[in-house]
Amino acid sequence: MNTQLHPVVAQVTQRIVERSRARRTAYLARIDAACGSGPHRRRLSCGNLAHGFAACNVGDKLALRSGAAPNLGIVTSFNDMLSAHQPLERYPDLLKAAARDAGATAQVAGCVPAMCDGVTQGREGMELSLFSRDVIAMSTAIALSHDMFDAALYLGVCDKIVPGLLIGALHFGHLPGIFVPAGPMTSGLPNDEKSRVRQRYATGEATRDELLEAEARSYHGPGTCTFYGTANSNQMLMEMMGLHLPGSSFVHPNTPLRDALTALAARRAAQITALGDDYRPIGRIVDERAIVNGVIGLHVTGGSTNHLLHLVAMAAAAGIELRLEDFDALSSAVPLLARVYPNGSADVNHFHAAGGLAFLIGELLDHGLLHGDVETVAGNGLDRYRVEARLGEDGEVQYVPSTPTSCDTAVLRPVAEPFRADGGLRVLTGNLGTAAIKVSAVPEDRWTVEAPCRVFTEQYEVKQAFERGELDRDVIVVVRFQGPRANGMPELHQLTPTLTVLQKRGHRVALVTDGRMSGASGQVPAAIHVTPEAMVGGPLAKLRDGDVLRVDAVAGTLSVIEPADWAARENATADLSAHHVGFGRELFAAFRDAAAPADRGAGVFGPVPL
Repeated sequence: MNTQLHPVVAQVTQRIVERSRARRTAYLARIDAACGSGPHRRRLSCGNLAHGFAACNVGDKLALRSGAAPNLGIVTSFNDMLSAHQPLERYPDLLKAAARDAGATAQVAGCVPAMCDGVTQGREGMELSLFSRDVIAMSTAIALSHDMFDAALYLGVCDKIVPGLLIGALHFGHLPGIFVPAGPMTSGLPNDEKSRVRQRYATGEATRDELLEAEARSYHGPGTCTFYGTANSNQMLMEMMGLHLPGSSFVHPNTPLRDALTALAARRAAQITALGDDYRPIGRIVDERAIVNGVIGLHVTGGSTNHLLHLVAMAAAAGIELRLEDFDALSSAVPLLARVYPNGSADVNHFHAAGGLAFLIGELLDHGLLHGDVETVAGNGLDRYRVEARLGEDGEVQYVPSTPTSCDTAVLRPVAEPFRADGGLRVLTGNLGTAAIKVSAVPEDRWTVEAPCRVFTEQYEVKQAFERGELDRDVIVVVRFQGPRANGMPELHQLTPTLTVLQKRGHRVALVTDGRMSGASGQVPAAIHVTPEAMVGGPLAKLRDGDVLRVDAVAGTLSVIEPADWAARENATADLSAHHVGFGRELFAAFRDAAAPADRGAGVFGPVPL
């Protein structure tokens, strides 16, 4: 088996290393200086330290007073409104008990907010969603600012929460850190059946009660939603990047194996602090190779397009400059090996049962498509992740080799028999700007769409036009003024049923937007994250109804066939004042004003200082 690193993977990695050299060097110097020698709490005043352990039990107080035992900071995103985060309620007690068994202590350092995009889709709250990532990062920093900890355990699962936790963790990059997941809910109503009910509701063929029943049968218990959107893409990334324990991403909540993995995370965190001989600071684990492995994982599984934003922002927090061209180049070299809804009919539980990440990691390593020589929280080398976690007779985690073959080739395939030869992600450029498109689920005869456009500034206007019959033709729907500087870049997921219905009627349909579409755009070609956005004078602001656009995922272009008056046109404006007040949106004015473009992560933090 060829184990030589694929030349494209090697070239892209080296390109990232070279362009990041100055900032990465500055970052590593900063975390080395922050490490110092021994626990920082030894340098706290007596008053500071006494405040830090005042509420602990007697045993933990004695350990913290001596300063000799590792102290683990727990940063949790628990709330019991999010199905994915509700299981985290039990974690602090599990982690504290496991830490004591390992001769360590653990404290809840702080909590971070966690909102659900599924609840806020199409609502005002969605305009806070992307910015919540940076709030979570800042909340993580506040949690760790007490300087009491030798390592951290990060409890988060869903869309912005894991990226925000990691950005915050990397600003405390001298601390070892392990991400501790909660796992997916059990399978409910099949995703394709749910999608059919949504489409019937969009055309008036299903009632609200029928739609609610379908949704409730889909999202029915604790754990992540089972489709392969951003939340489950997060779990894949943390394992591919060596920040989860092996085999921990897709184990159901509230099961003996899940609890054993959670306890093991605490014991492992206690082993990798600077107090021992296996120090593994998170800022060194997350290097250029780990970032490239994350991008490859995104491509090989058909993961969420939201990570075109999040991976760029996470990399930047470690002094690494990741660009859209890197995603595009790696996509050309990495095959699509998984079909999970919306890129197939299976859910993540079927994916895990077919061999899951352990099988995928082994396949990619054997074909030179991953960096194997990386540091991870489990030890050196990604080979440690080609295993499955099982529960031993003693109740402890046991690791066994992963299946050598896929258990279901309709869901998961080897490199030799991919679903597609590439990862299905394209970067589009042209006279309308730069955009991304995910075509892993798009029929190949729809990869190029040329049609007159219909321009909207509100997503609800699209549904209204559809209901009036105005879109029942070949059309490219443009939804502009949806970027980070305009209204926080909400997801436009609610457009999917409407556009899917039009496409199923035989029309050639596409979406162009400076907003987001999450991991659930499905079979409709969608040029998303258009940069520069309309709010800052991007070319989308010049478009008028009837202009002919071309979305071409084959040639990699996004263009308008320029009318005669194109150069003389003034940019359209939009009254966005209604999007800037109410539901707390007025609190985020500074975020909107400071937000970076989508191709630089759409965040409010600047690059690592030199």
